[in-house]
Amino acid sequence: MNENLKVKHHNVDVCVIGGGIGGMFTAISAARHGAKVALMHDRPVLGGNASSEIRMWISGAGTRVRDLQETGIMEELQLENMYRNPKRNYSIWDSILYEMVRFEPNIDLILNCTCNDAKVENGSIKSVKGFQLTTYLWHEVSAKIFVDSSGDSILAPLTGAEYRVGREAKSEYNEEFGLETADNHTMGMSILLQCRETDHPVKFTPPAWAYDFPDDDAMNNKPHNIYAINTNFYWIELGGMQNSIDDTEEIRDELLKIAFGAWDHMKNHGDHGAENWELEWVGFLPGKRESRRYVGDYVLTQSDVENCPRFEDTVAYGGWQIDNHLPGGFYMDAKASGGAHLQKRRLSEPYPIPLRALYSKNVNNLMFAGRNISASHIAFSSSRVMGTIGVIGQAVGTAAAIAVKNGMLPREVAKEKIADIQKALMDDDCFLPGLRRQPSELTQKAELSADYGDPSALLNGIDRRIWGNDNGYYGKTNKAITYSFDKETLVKGVRLVFDSDLDREYTDGNPDALHTSTTLFFLRSYNNTSFGFPKCLIKHYKIEVKDEAGEWKTAVEVFDNHQRFVKHELNVTTKAVRLIPLSTYHSERKTEDYGSSTAHIFNFELF
Repeated sequence: MNENLKVKHHNVDVCVIGGGIGGMFTAISAARHGAKVALMHDRPVLGGNASSEIRMWISGAGTRVRDLQETGIMEELQLENMYRNPKRNYSIWDSILYEMVRFEPNIDLILNCTCNDAKVENGSIKSVKGFQLTTYLWHEVSAKIFVDSSGDSILAPLTGAEYRVGREAKSEYNEEFGLETADNHTMGMSILLQCRETDHPVKFTPPAWAYDFPDDDAMNNKPHNIYAINTNFYWIELGGMQNSIDDTEEIRDELLKIAFGAWDHMKNHGDHGAENWELEWVGFLPGKRESRRYVGDYVLTQSDVENCPRFEDTVAYGGWQIDNHLPGGFYMDAKASGGAHLQKRRLSEPYPIPLRALYSKNVNNLMFAGRNISASHIAFSSSRVMGTIGVIGQAVGTAAAIAVKNGMLPREVAKEKIADIQKALMDDDCFLPGLRRQPSELTQKAELSADYGDPSALLNGIDRRIWGNDNGYYGKTNKAITYSFDKETLVKGVRLVFDSDLDREYTDGNPDALHTSTTLFFLRSYNNTSFGFPKCLIKHYKIEVKDEAGEWKTAVEVFDNHQRFVKHELNVTTKAVRLIPLSTYHSERKTEDYGSSTAHIFNFELF
């Protein structure tokens, strides 16, 4: 480190390296559970592969398996974007990601800062250093727990943490899709394109350095008809046969030549339905799928992904298909290989992810939340997607905060406080396969009633439709749900979970994008389609408490709710609390509901 440059010191509880979806959610969840957090990220924008620099939409279990949309912070982000950004503008998307971290209390956000050094003593990380390009400052962060969400696992070479690269032999984990002999090949990285339809012909002149693909054979027969392009150009993929870290710059140059050549082919070599389409954006930062994977106390395998065993330390789940991109990438001919260059198998159930796969086997205070978790190459091909990474991040942040609060290391907290971690996650609207929330003690002491219907489902501990059961209460707007006590009781607050249409069945907009509600689809029609908002979400509601005279008084009224999971502090002593979903508005509020007069609620609970 050059001593002529200034050093800024940060002393925190939890240090997170990497501000992709996993790192963001780790930092947010740790901070919300009381930890002081520093988040060091080497880019100017947050979101990693989902950011405006790369523009991959967030896929997860819910994209492939019904009823498994990720909730918690993930659904909070999804709904915020759907509400504020109906056209899926990437500048607004970037601002929402930035806002979620920058204005979360307890987080020091350090952008444009590349982690490049670490101090390790007796098997524990003491501090890390990063250089911030915009200020020419060194940032040194000391912490109790470090979380690597950098994707490329930068703390592995810096700390000596055990990691793996490449594909295992079938014999190692007895995996059906394993190789006869292990190798160091990985999935490749892709440059994505964004195209826009106009109402007139648009010409395209390729750069001189772009590759020329005169026919489909030269394109290796990759799918590229403009009206069947839901492949999002993922097949512009290289790097699996090279070193996916050391060779990134060289791979990026080749991908750019292919990307501009592919668009030239679609525009100027044959009829691909692209006459009125223009190239709106090309990503100059490749979206990387695979590099280093850490080794934890447990390694997730193909058997775990397909057979869904029970883990005592379940803290997250996956459900995306086994989606193994073969190393040859673009240069694998789709006809000869019998497909685009993918090895796929759909899953029918969510598989649990144990906390033991989310901390280092040999560095005491190192955890990870991203595509770098402790998994075999085949299991990783499912767990690597950002929806799954998001719930992993929330789990790791929650576990790290609870570890700090109890003066424990990750391995200790996984053994001794796993029930507390699981409870905190479920209380924060995270779904954990095989587990069920218990109603609060205060709620169990109260008598529950409703002006309409049976409200008992509000307390069944499952806050979503799943496995053929609705698990929710169907009420009517303007009809109350009430908790009553025998005597005056202190009520600190309420917990609410509304139906936000996790399967996006009742959401207007482009049907190709209903499950990709985070970001803009890659093909944009000139009619500027909006992507809609869940019609069934409750927009207007009141929480009332009964005063000493027996009169109902409004404690909370929300006119423009756009979230599924809400908590309100009350801090009142009362004999009754009630929730009233409303469809009528105050005369000064002209806003209508989202489209449904039915009140579908999964949880109304007191604490």
